[in-house]
Amino acid sequence: MTLLDDTRQLTATGPVCDACLGRVFADRSFGLTNAERGRSLRIAAALDDDDDFDPVETADCWVCEGRCAEFDDWAARAAETVDDVAFDTYQVGTRTPPLIEENERLLREEIGAEPDAGEPFKMEFNREVGKRVGRHVDAEVDFERPHVQFVLDIAADRVEATINSAFVYGRYRKLERGIPQTEWPCRECNGSGRQGQEPCDYCDGSGYLYDRSVEELIAPVVEDVMDGVDALFHGAGREDVDARMLDTGRPFVVEVKEPRRRQVDVERLTADVNAFADGAVEVTELRLATYEMVERVKELPASKTYRADVAFDAPVEADALAAALDELDGATVEQYTPQRVDHRRAKLTRTRDVYTATGELTDPRHATVEIHGEGGLYIKELVSGDEGRTEPSLADLLGVDAHVAALDVLTVEGEDEPFEDESYFV
Repeated sequence: MTLLDDTRQLTATGPVCDACLGRVFADRSFGLTNAERGRSLRIAAALDDDDDFDPVETADCWVCEGRCAEFDDWAARAAETVDDVAFDTYQVGTRTPPLIEENERLLREEIGAEPDAGEPFKMEFNREVGKRVGRHVDAEVDFERPHVQFVLDIAADRVEATINSAFVYGRYRKLERGIPQTEWPCRECNGSGRQGQEPCDYCDGSGYLYDRSVEELIAPVVEDVMDGVDALFHGAGREDVDARMLDTGRPFVVEVKEPRRRQVDVERLTADVNAFADGAVEVTELRLATYEMVERVKELPASKTYRADVAFDAPVEADALAAALDELDGATVEQYTPQRVDHRRAKLTRTRDVYTATGELTDPRHATVEIHGEGGLYIKELVSGDEGRTEPSLADLLGVDAHVAALDVLTVEGEDEPFEDESYFV
């Protein structure tokens, strides 16, 4: 059968609109809309038959049930759902009613075509409504990770708009001790703040072990400025609660859920966060980032540099300290899961490298040491030995019990490449 024979057979099934007719032959003659393709076939068949041209009203179509006349309406409705949202990219998806899918299958069966011949109704609806949405909003189509995802639920007569998260990268410095990175629910009351009918004694009824966290001092400000509904904090590892994070700071990403603003002044945002944190935490290098930056911050191998104030249980000679640090410099250390974290870490032996180890005595019983090591190296245990769980250790090499009296993290940097890769920023 010829193309015109197929056209005649399809139009004989009942009123078939130009778009539904053209969609069956969507793989022919590019550069036409399906409606143009269908109308052209209908005209060509009429000319070949020397018959009157008999157009079909889209509203009468038995295949799409008139839906192909609603592209403009659905586009306007989609734009209305995000009238108060600022975004640069979008995508349109469609939930096709089962009856229309069945009608499409029956139409193709008339000429012995495959069920997926040409183009499905859903694809055309996505494209045609999508083009029209672009005329209502100042944004571009993005098929990878759009800022807004529209779903047109035809059967339910509903437009669903999902506002995808926005991401802000930066580095934080924690300038005070006793602040965890994220909220720390009380383990005695499981964060409820109560034990039975009474307030929890362990957390004074707050439900949390600490009044503040790095997350609570940063994320709410970013969420508020971007007018989101929630914010998640993603850090490149974390320092101990009693450790400060100084110098270049620790990389982090704040993920803002359903933001109504995306383009923000990061310099002003930096000032707002730092004012809110009031000297406890400080952020630098804030930049708008892609969603891939979350995985990068979490997964990129990173080394850390630490400065520790060390206390000894007996006097130590300067030469002995220097010799012990020389032994640790470049050493490969075996660390069985430390006692202080074995309730939340798998019990196994980890091998980590010490890149450099330097230090000096401040008096015979105290020293300041600086360690640059592989990510995952437990510094407190590298000093104390953790009752033999870490080998070698500073304490064992000196033959004197030692412990970290105060710890600062100085740098967190990628092992092989920096966190700040331009391809991950907006």
